[in-house]
Amino acid sequence: MKKRFYLTYPPELIKEPLIYEVGKRYKVVTNIRQANVSDKLGLVALELEGEEKEIDKAVKFFSDKGVKVEPIELDVVE
Repeated sequence: MKKRFYLTYPPELIKEPLIYEVGKRYKVVTNIRQANVSDKLGLVALELEGEEKEIDKAVKFFSDKGVKVEPIELDVVE
């Protein structure tokens, strides 16, 4: 299964390797489809591939860390 999300990082988390952490902790493949990062804000379009329960764990990890996670409903990143 593949799902795509917009991740919005607050300034204090921009330098944290959270996408790397998700790939190591959970059985998901991470694919950055688009990103825009500055000193004040990080926006990432991220594709996660794996079993649904593993994707759900990865999304919860991001949310628990303080990253805003929003599903991408349409394939606008193709």
